[in-house]
Amino acid sequence: MTPKMVSKFRRSLSFPNQPNHSLPKSTSHFRSTSLPCTSHPLISQLKDHLNHLKSWAAAGSIPDTRTSAWLCDGLAQLKTVHDYLDDILHLPKTQDSLRRQPEWIERLLEDFLRFVDVYGIFQTLVFTLKQEHSATQVAIRRKDESKIEMYAKAMRKMEKEMTNLVSTVPCTAGSSSNSFTGNVDAELVEVILDVKEVTVLVSTALFSGVSLSFVSKKPSWIGLRLGRKGRVEKGIQEFKQVGAECCLWGLRKKGDEELRRVLKRMNELEDCVVKIEIGSERVFRSLINTRVSLLNVLTK
Repeated sequence: MTPKMVSKFRRSLSFPNQPNHSLPKSTSHFRSTSLPCTSHPLISQLKDHLNHLKSWAAAGSIPDTRTSAWLCDGLAQLKTVHDYLDDILHLPKTQDSLRRQPEWIERLLEDFLRFVDVYGIFQTLVFTLKQEHSATQVAIRRKDESKIEMYAKAMRKMEKEMTNLVSTVPCTAGSSSNSFTGNVDAELVEVILDVKEVTVLVSTALFSGVSLSFVSKKPSWIGLRLGRKGRVEKGIQEFKQVGAECCLWGLRKKGDEELRRVLKRMNELEDCVVKIEIGSERVFRSLINTRVSLLNVLTK
């Protein structure tokens, strides 16, 4: 029996229990039905976006640039990259070329399944983070130090889970790069592998930046308070600012003005977390679309 084509998720797809926020839309582009070649406009445009993302990652080596806005910009660019790749994968000549290497496509499918899995786990962790964060703000207003201690324990557990995501992502980088044996357009292979590379770069920056924000010297501290400078520099600025001002040791002894300042910082951090959640959710959907398009190459 002839296998059926796998249906693609539409980009306007809404997942259950996901917040319906809106962010500025990425630059739109039109799908072409012409055959891919070295001068194909979609491939040229994709290469431009790949170069921009590599520059984005290089800029992250400067600590002051590692803000939530920088992180969200990387996620938005990554979504655009996957949207372009998805368009290229719908070109008939692209499909004919890739279909000559079914084993290579199978490995790519495994890699993208791992990406989808880690982003799905991240979404769950961020949802839990928002719940804990909201409960802690209530505890601060009530000066309930026992609830603060519970929050600190929850954050330490979450930090371990986030760290596991960081260690998982790089494993996808080289798993399919050595399995290509020829008979496929070289430029097409190059851009696909480059998409994987930038996906690893952005994902590592996302998971490591957030996970380091949960590490603290004392359980009574909220945010980032690290002993080694190298690890501090990999954190996100807004989290570090909360860590610098939100020491909750001796909560009952703090004045109202000091508590208001703490709550203001936590509200600002909550807004940052929501924006990161939206950006990562959009990448999650684009990853699913890309994987479905790759699967259709084999099943069409």
